This record gives sequence, C-alpha cells and structure tokens, in this order.
Amino acid sequence: MKIYKAYKFRLYPNDEQIILIHKTFGCSRFVYNYYLDYQKKNGVKRAYDLCKNLKGLEKEHEYLKEVDSCALRCSIFDLEGGYKNFFAKRSNYPKFKSKFTRQSYRTSCIRSIYKGKEYSNIEIDLLTKYIKLPKLGKIKIRGYRNKDKIEGKIINATIIKETTNKYYVSVLVEEDLSVEKVIPTSIVGIDLGLKDLVATSDGVKYVNEKIIMKYEKRLKRLQRKLSRQVRNSKNYLKTKEKIARIHAKIRNYRKHYLNDIANEIVNEHDIIVTENLRVKNMFKGKIKAFNKRLSDASFSKLCSLIEWKSKIKGKYYYKIDTYYPSSQICCHCGYKNSKLKDLSIREYDCPCCGVYNDRDINASLNILLEGLKLHYDLVSLA
Repeated sequence: MKIYKAYKFRLYPNDEQIILIHKTFGCSRFVYNYYLDYQKKNGVKRAYDLCKNLKGLEKEHEYLKEVDSCALRCSIFDLEGGYKNFFAKRSNYPKFKSKFTRQSYRTSCIRSIYKGKEYSNIEIDLLTKYIKLPKLGKIKIRGYRNKDKIEGKIINATIIKETTNKYYVSVLVEEDLSVEKVIPTSIVGIDLGLKDLVATSDGVKYVNEKIIMKYEKRLKRLQRKLSRQVRNSKNYLKTKEKIARIHAKIRNYRKHYLNDIANEIVNEHDIIVTENLRVKNMFKGKIKAFNKRLSDASFSKLCSLIEWKSKIKGKYYYKIDTYYPSSQICCHCGYKNSKLKDLSIREYDCPCCGVYNDRDINASLNILLEGLKLHYDLVSLA
C-alpha cells in the first residue's frame, strides 16, 4: 500500500537564505493573485495553459526570475485546486493572498540521472541535520532525532514562515507500506464529551485539558493591548507576535495530547469504535462559551488520528450512526430513557433493571456493542 506522509522540520536559514525565502513568498503570492484576477476577468482556465503564459509574465517582471521557478508553477496549480474545491462545493471561492498572515510556498522535487548517478533538487540528511532545497542550498534543520534517514520518494517540500517568525519545512514523501490486517482480540468503544474528553468501554477516562482556558487571561490582556496600539507600528507587531506564540503553544499542546491518546488507544486495541459526530451542526444555536469548549476539544482531529493510526497498523476502525442514542439506552437491559437528553444527568439508576450507570461509560459500552454488529456484518459479507 502506498501512502503519503509529511515530515515537518524546523528550519534555521542564514541571512541570505531568509532574504531569498521572503522573495519567493512575495513572487508566489504575486503569481497567485495575478492569475486569480486574470481568471475573474477572462474565465477559468487550466493550470497548464496558465503555466505557458508564465514566461511572458516573467519578461514583464524580471524579479520573478530570481526565485525558484517550480514554486511559481506550484502556486498556479494551488489556484487550480482552489477552483476545483469551489466547484465541488468543498470550499468558498478562492481569495487573494495577503502578506500579513502565515506565509508559505511549495516546490516540487525534480530528479535526474547523469552518468549512472541520481541527482535530486530536494535532499535530506538526518545524520548531519541538513536539507537541500532549490535555490536555497543547504539549510540546518531540527527534528526526528530517532530517525537516521527518511524512507520513500520525496514528492515536494513546503517552506513555511509562521506568525511567530519561525521557519519550517514540510516534506511530503511517498512510502510503500506493507499492512496486514490483524486478527482482532480486543475491542473498545469510545464516547467523546466535554467533561471528559474520552470515556472508553474499559472504564478509562481521559480528562478534557481545556487548554484555551489556561491561556485565556493572557490572550485577553494582549488582545486588548493590541487594539489600543497603532496598526503595523513596531510595538503593534511585537504584541501580535506574542499573541501568535501563545496560539502556537495552545496548538502544539493540543496536538501532543491528542496524539498520546490516539497512540494509547490504537496500541492496546484491535477494533476501535467511535461516534460519527457532525461537529459543525453542534455549533448551531449554542452559546459562545459552549462553542469555545467544543472547538477546544477537537473531536474531529482525534477521530481522524485514530482512523489514520488504525489504518497503517492493520486494525479496524468503525463509526456508528450519528443519531444512535448511545447515552439514553441502558447497556444492561436495553431500556431507552428519554429523560437522559438532559446533559446535566451524569449518573443514574436504570428505571427498568435498577443498575447504576455512569452516563459516559454506559454510552461507550453501547457504542462498543453497535460496533460489534458492524464488524460481524463486514466479516459475513467478506
């Protein structure tokens, strides 16, 4: 099975490389915005046709020849991807790029063979901690200390400058992975919630860290300070960078925590069952505080991590129906209690069989049983 995997490294460019990176950001943004405006006026055209027109644009604007030509072509193909997503109703109409947000450009990996030796414009050496990029040459990197080399075929590299003024490179690699389905010996049902982020059918609960709340006071103070400062002044940009660093800390903390949960669940179980939550619908008609906690929980991210890790390890992952009333049904006798629609009821005794139930554990057991049905249906069809 061929998979695409991204490896992200921290970049440490020198002064000359930083200047060239910023020039490439500007040129890629200019090409993207130019052809977006061109297509608004003249209609949508294929990326290959626009690439032919790029040579004429380079003659008009000589500075475009200073940067990586692959990056300029990639920005045209990114624009085509934006139009495809718009017509497929996956996103809104493409917008003009701004220089005041996170900056990035993508470049393709080109290989050639000369006198029996293979050459590539993108190379990574994890022993010396250097990466070779088109036009930029060798740049010091940091990341993946436990790996000696990256297996697979490099497809492209994306150079990123975050709003924290840190530089990163994300390298996309095509790997050939041999995956064999495991013989299942254990199963777990997972209930997702705001009080406890994850409750498993084994009785294990992972607390909701509420990461945003830990930094909320600092964010509010800095955002008030930013609103009083002169836009784009030196102090304004310093405060803006401080806010960006806090948001980066929240993002990294959340990413690390969700990965730990997903790794633990997938390593210990062969069949994993979760709810098929429609998170976008959960935001409608709710108060602001609830929406903040819901976005902080990142249910979709956690489910996608579990699904991906299960796939590459040959394990089974199922999602039950969105409207299955897992919290309302008693896992012991099957009695459905409609009073449990009230989310404030966390513990109760079943009116039918009298068994004490913890709301989240009971829901995870019902999810497990529903997942077993899906698994056996799949096995019987095979």
